[in-house]
Amino acid sequence: MVVTDAESPHLGEITCGTLLQKLQEIWDEVGESDEERDKLLRQIEQECLHVYKRKVEQAAKSRAELLQTLSDANAELSSLTTSLGDKSFVNCIPDKSSGTIKEQLAAIAPALEQLWQQKDERVREFSDVQAQIQKICGEIAGGLSSEIPIVDESDLSLKKLDDFHSQLQTLQKEKSDRLHKVLEFVSSVHDLCAVLGLDFLTTVREVHPSLDEKTGEESKSISNETLSRLAKTVLTLKDDKKQRLHKIQELGTQLIDLWNLMDTPDEERERFDHVTCNISASVDEVTKPGALASDLIKQAEVEVDRLDQLKASRMKELAFKKQTELEEIYVRAHVETNPESARERIMSLIDSGNVEPTELLADMDSQIAKAKEEAFSRKDILDRVEKWMSACEEESWLEDYNRDQNRYSASRGAHLNLKRAEKARVLVSKIPAMVDTLVAKTKAWEEEHSMSFAYDGVTLLAMLDEYGMLRQEREEEKRRLREQKKVQEQPHVEQDTGFTTRPSPARPVSAKKPVGVRANNGGGANGTPNRRLSLNANQNGSRSVAKEGGRRESLNRPAAPTNYVAISKEEAASSVVSGAADQVLASP
Repeated sequence: MVVTDAESPHLGEITCGTLLQKLQEIWDEVGESDEERDKLLRQIEQECLHVYKRKVEQAAKSRAELLQTLSDANAELSSLTTSLGDKSFVNCIPDKSSGTIKEQLAAIAPALEQLWQQKDERVREFSDVQAQIQKICGEIAGGLSSEIPIVDESDLSLKKLDDFHSQLQTLQKEKSDRLHKVLEFVSSVHDLCAVLGLDFLTTVREVHPSLDEKTGEESKSISNETLSRLAKTVLTLKDDKKQRLHKIQELGTQLIDLWNLMDTPDEERERFDHVTCNISASVDEVTKPGALASDLIKQAEVEVDRLDQLKASRMKELAFKKQTELEEIYVRAHVETNPESARERIMSLIDSGNVEPTELLADMDSQIAKAKEEAFSRKDILDRVEKWMSACEEESWLEDYNRDQNRYSASRGAHLNLKRAEKARVLVSKIPAMVDTLVAKTKAWEEEHSMSFAYDGVTLLAMLDEYGMLRQEREEEKRRLREQKKVQEQPHVEQDTGFTTRPSPARPVSAKKPVGVRANNGGGANGTPNRRLSLNANQNGSRSVAKEGGRRESLNRPAAPTNYVAISKEEAASSVVSGAADQVLASP
């Protein structure tokens, strides 16, 4: 086989043709046979075929790798766009499905690089948001996590990022609310500790060390446990405050009672103004620092104990003082008592030691309270008795005034007496109604209390009955005097009628008309003081209530009148003339 090849255009260049020619020359010189030459040439062809085949295989493999790279790039591109979830990145993807593989790869590479950068930025954003969420969740849970949050790169869309931001904002608001609540609790603990005299820093550090005033707000614990312990601490302090306030109010009340019992001077009381100033305050009103400190309460307790001991030593003086108060209440209520025996009983109880001083004083306080209730129930009737006696006194004065022959003289003060007489006549006219009302009120009181109403030891209804009997006696006496006077004046009247028919100036025509008088059990007004009623009255119409050592003042009370009788026609006429004359003289 003869192989020919074109000559190389470049001299000295080794080519397949030159080599084959050189091989031919060598075979010619050697004298190789044609068979051997064909065999060698077939070997050379076979070797060349293997080289070409290997090269083709290598080229096909390279093409397959490029196609796989292109496929992976397309898949990565699709995955990134799906993960980022932003439609704006779709425009960055080249729309080139023709051209060589390398051209297609070259077209995809910039978009892929841009998407990778955007993905890295999104991952950082997700990591930051998730880290903040994880931190706040850890603060709420009460523990800080050092783990780096794992970002789910399969979904890096803006929607999911917005969800994380929304979750973060919710947690930040919850953190702010919790922090605000923690600060409120801390402020309450501070105020309560100030009022109770406790160490604030020690108290809050026991709840959580981060609640110290030196730490910033962002560093304070906002966990559920911290809030729970703070709430429990505040509740405990409030209960302690309430108990201390109740204790100090009790001590303040005891101090005031003891001061009042022993007449403690104001200078000594002022030492405990910080105790007594809160005696009627509510829990929320006590805000002064140290107002409920334990030292203050202890001082008040010591003072109460000291006054209790002093009270025990002055027991007799205090008991007699309360007995005097009790006697004064009964005297004002006109209830008869036996003070001598009561004082002897107090002395015997104190000397025997069979009764505690506080029990004795409490018993006397109970007696005083009952006495005040009894006095209050008697007040209405006693007021009416006072008015009745005052009216009887005016009635007695008016009677004396009417008997005075010189009442119309122009003496000094006569016009004042005339005015008083006018008022007295009006008041005397109301006596029957006073007596009627007094009797009705007294009977109602006796029926309600199932006992008789006594006035200084005398039954009031008996007094009023005696008053009625005296009135009847006075009425009989008046009637007898009028008849005697008529018999004595009859001859003079007959003699007068023999000379003239004109009416007497002393007996005007209007005096002939009967004057109606309001009766009370058949009686009238215008009487004299009753000296037989058991009212402990002296000749001047005043009552003196005697107590030990002359401690009771004299109480002036008029005696009940005895002449509560009807007025005859002649006396009515005389009263009319006297009243007219009084009015003329009293007028300016």
